[in-house]
Amino acid sequence: RSWLMEALHATGFATLPTSRRPDDGLELIDVRITAAVRCAPPDNKPTAEEIATCNPYLGEVIRLMPNLRVIVSLGGVALKALHTATQARESWAFAHGAEHTLPDGRPLLVSYHPSQQNTRTGRLRWDAWMLIWQRARAILDAA
Repeated sequence: RSWLMEALHATGFATLPTSRRPDDGLELIDVRITAAVRCAPPDNKPTAEEIATCNPYLGEVIRLMPNLRVIVSLGGVALKALHTATQARESWAFAHGAEHTLPDGRPLLVSYHPSQQNTRTGRLRWDAWMLIWQRARAILDAA
């Protein structure tokens, strides 16, 4: 199951619920996907050095998107990286469904990462996952 694409499709952020090939017609709508760490590290646990190395890239991606209206952080690593990249002073607690504010006033939604470790164990349930994307859509629609 492709949790991310299915949720993006269900909330109007993608034209298809899955993507198998570059030419399959998938288009993302009002969404950009980026990563806090640019490559999959061993055991899916990036080191502090890897996060620090990639952090300027993340900060630059955010800076170059003046029309960005909401950020969804997928996992604790992403939340910490965003905290550093945006130079936030206020601490952000990690909790699925938490909402924080970036230093420039834009909203930040927090979710567990949709990894198999989280979805198969039930730490992340489909209904809780969908609430994040429905909230992101509501924020965009209200803007």
